[in-house]
Amino acid sequence: MDGQTLEPKKVVSTRGMTVDGEYHPEPRVASIVASMIKPEWVVNVKETGMIKLVDYTDINNTKETTINSAKFLHDGGWDSTKRYFLVAANASNKVAVVDTKTGKLAALVDTKPKPHPGRGANFVHPKFGPVWATSHLGSDVITLIGTDPAKNKQYAWKVVQELKNHGANSLFVKTHPKSNNLWADAPLNPETVNAESVTVYDIKNLDKGPQVINVAQMAGLPETKAVKRVVQGEYSADGSEIWFSIWAGKTDPSAIVVIDDKTRKFKAVIKDPKLITPTGKFNVYNTQHDVY
Repeated sequence: MDGQTLEPKKVVSTRGMTVDGEYHPEPRVASIVASMIKPEWVVNVKETGMIKLVDYTDINNTKETTINSAKFLHDGGWDSTKRYFLVAANASNKVAVVDTKTGKLAALVDTKPKPHPGRGANFVHPKFGPVWATSHLGSDVITLIGTDPAKNKQYAWKVVQELKNHGANSLFVKTHPKSNNLWADAPLNPETVNAESVTVYDIKNLDKGPQVINVAQMAGLPETKAVKRVVQGEYSADGSEIWFSIWAGKTDPSAIVVIDDKTRKFKAVIKDPKLITPTGKFNVYNTQHDVY
């Protein structure tokens, strides 16, 4: 589309063959990101397990590179250098790594069941160097994958550590370059206390173990039958605060809880009748600059 008017410029079909050699009539697009290196889109076609690198310099004569990965492609994010894009293939229990410089698949990393990173989380591990983290829908771990083939080749594109989450059924993991904390939720966990809580690790001292915080209790919402599911931590631009959404029932009050990242203590709560199961809240600066 035209960036100013949103006028459609070109429509390209995603239907076609899957990585298993079967025809799919209506595959969805899980995510689209712009390469930091070339004038290309990285397009993840969910049900096919195909990743397309689309050169957008001439949309009338489009050039595409198609990369076989694994099904079903979903959320993903950049490594710290913004060269490699890591995307979950959650039906295959893998994370696909795309090298946007060479235009090739760098790795398919085996993980515990159903990785679901959101955009993931980048930080420097005390032992393994730069890593990217994902939590999981199907396992109660936070998986750390090495992302530095230049200086830490022995750890690159390998699962270097699995941290304990407070439960499975997680949707998002989060940190910030100015934070020492790594946060993970578990909003779809069947146990109420797990769905209401988050796990937080000190990334400078991972062996210390996690703190589990019941964020839902901080919101002061009325007691109802609905589970108050805590989801999607999002940092402020300066990394001093992390904001968590609380999903209550569709007819019940929901909220956003603001936590001081340094102290891990309650800072504020945002309530409004229009806040119905809030999610998809994104700090504009962090989103523009791919800060995670």
